[in-house]
Amino acid sequence: MKKYIFCTLSIVPTLFFAQKKDTLKTQYIEEVVFQRKGGSTSDLTNVRINAREASQIVSASGGIEGMLKTLPSVNSNSELSSQYMVRGGNYDENLVYINDIEIYRPQLIRDSQQEGLSIINPDMVSFVNFSAGGFEAKYGDKMSSALNIYYREPTKFEVSGEASLIGGRLSTGFATENKKFNVLFSGRYRNTNLLLNTQKGETDFNPQYVDFQSYMNYHISPKLSLSFLGIYSKNDFEVIPKQKTVDFGSVLQPLKVDIFYNGREDDQYKNMMGTFSINYKPTEKLNISLNSFAYQNREREYYTIASAYRLQAFDPATGEPVVSYDVGGQIDNARNDLLVKTYGAQLRAKYALNVNTNFEFGGKYERESLRDFTNEYKLQDSIGYSVPRPFTGPRDFNDGNLDLKYLIRGDNNIQPTRTSAYLQFSHKMFWGSSKVNINAGARVAHWDFNDETIFSPRAQFAIKPNWDADMLFRVAGGIYYQAPFYKEIKDLEGNFNPNIKSQKSTQIIVANDYEFEMYERPFKLTTELYYKKLDNLIPYYLDNVRIRYTGLNNATGYSYGVDARLNGEFVPGVDSWLSASYARSFENIDNKGDIPRPTDQNFRFAIFYQDYMPSFPKMRVNLTGTYAMGLPTGSPLFSDPYLFEKTLSSYKRVDIGLSYVFVDSKENNNSYGFLSNFDELTLGVQIFNAFNIYNTIANNWITDVNSSTIFPVPVNLTGRFFNVKLEFRL
Repeated sequence: MKKYIFCTLSIVPTLFFAQKKDTLKTQYIEEVVFQRKGGSTSDLTNVRINAREASQIVSASGGIEGMLKTLPSVNSNSELSSQYMVRGGNYDENLVYINDIEIYRPQLIRDSQQEGLSIINPDMVSFVNFSAGGFEAKYGDKMSSALNIYYREPTKFEVSGEASLIGGRLSTGFATENKKFNVLFSGRYRNTNLLLNTQKGETDFNPQYVDFQSYMNYHISPKLSLSFLGIYSKNDFEVIPKQKTVDFGSVLQPLKVDIFYNGREDDQYKNMMGTFSINYKPTEKLNISLNSFAYQNREREYYTIASAYRLQAFDPATGEPVVSYDVGGQIDNARNDLLVKTYGAQLRAKYALNVNTNFEFGGKYERESLRDFTNEYKLQDSIGYSVPRPFTGPRDFNDGNLDLKYLIRGDNNIQPTRTSAYLQFSHKMFWGSSKVNINAGARVAHWDFNDETIFSPRAQFAIKPNWDADMLFRVAGGIYYQAPFYKEIKDLEGNFNPNIKSQKSTQIIVANDYEFEMYERPFKLTTELYYKKLDNLIPYYLDNVRIRYTGLNNATGYSYGVDARLNGEFVPGVDSWLSASYARSFENIDNKGDIPRPTDQNFRFAIFYQDYMPSFPKMRVNLTGTYAMGLPTGSPLFSDPYLFEKTLSSYKRVDIGLSYVFVDSKENNNSYGFLSNFDELTLGVQIFNAFNIYNTIANNWITDVNSSTIFPVPVNLTGRFFNVKLEFRL
């Protein structure tokens, strides 16, 4: 529960009367504002996430993102993906920082089961700040959200680890006796073969994900410190599909498709990152940091998979199959290679004019290298007729060309430069008897690939009235741009478009925080309303988790919604919460009219609940549950999105974690023997998808050449899976 302790917020005259030589003297005292415990931040839209709770959440994707998905503003329709959508935005519209350095995600991943490990290592996290919109000017140019993770510094020698049926982790850290030098190192391994085999169908999986991270700090003096963060991750994903059967359709038109495969997919994603930082604090009022960084992402996506299908219809009354000749197949082929290199430096400074007023400013220089080779095609066939080759009848032969369903081919190599700068101001004061916080600033950025300069003013305002009810009202907004990168500049033919412009979001957020006590325990209700006006949009196709942009700024749109979250101690001593949201997002392509965007969310509910047995507190349980209305199905690549205005089925999922705590560092343990070696030791059972609901993440599109109907065949996610996990800390 976040607690704010306020004193006066400005220089307030206090009169002291003293009778000396018949004169009246006035003395002025500057009063102090106490900051929030656990680190201060000037961002009024910020939500603080407890790193310890995030590491304990039961989630197939794991990590900090699993906790994010329980917030009302965040949506995800895949338990296998660490990516998320915020308030109608897509996966590419979210900023992610580690220690104030922006992190890049892999670009070619198209299937959630390919992702493996999130780049964020929960065991290294100190605290997490998350803003779902209206964030301050020091954060970069994206339209939806900002996630800022700070890694911790160990204070003594430590070893911790985790082992489960789908992977493990081992971390170690130490600090010198004078605490000037410390190191934190962690390695992770994950293999989701057992989990992926709960999907319908017969497929051979061999997914292996490896990750190593190190964080080092050297405090030369109280005023000067150095730090280094290094990250290496490698994801290998090999899959050999064999066959699957999918029942779909409706009660009035039940359908079944049998699909048989031949071929394989072999993908590899390798990421390396290093950052070196100098932090200098010459006075109590001034803090300066200089960060240099280098990032490399090497991706390879190779697959050739031939599939043959038989589509069968059934009589809804008798359930007997109807005679059908709907057979066909397709060949999917790709040889895609991408090499992304980014290096640069950024300067950030913070100056405290006084206890209530801060100025922050900074600049950033980036040199980017994008080397992209794309060769991808799909050949589709139905009853021996290539689609989209014209079909006029079973006995009429057409001499037209034999066309591929699509062909994407490109060979691109660019080395652009990106520069940016920001300035922001924050101030606390009294307005009458009400306490007020103000944050205002602007940022400017230039990218020489498209020779575009963008200017982004942003502001936040919060007021805490002097009421008996503990309430805080907030307003935030500004202009937010989606600065284009690899995905946005690439058109559907595989070429980079140098005329692409940044997408633009003009947004406003109105919010209320109400803190109260119920059952003599603290609670907090947060409600937020928002509206976004969207311009220069680049339409895109969403298939599973891959986003393919059209490469044209030919759409406008808008998003609006309301979020609500009630969190507190439903059970004494531990936090839980309920989240609910209603969110809509529309776009207008080429002035054809408004249609839902592929990430149009509608209603969504989520719960995170923790409990323990009062008479047996070492036995603990936590539960996460999600219900979200289905996203638009999207449309097949190169098709008209106005012809495919349907939605996927709703996303429903419950994950449960049961654990027994043998040793807890927060308690006075009377451990003996072997257990006395541990600071923490927990054994647990995790039940993924407890109700065994097969959710749908996307559709495969099958064409019936007889009727020219395109059938959406659902792509299902994982079923129920029991995972055993052992965690320890020495």
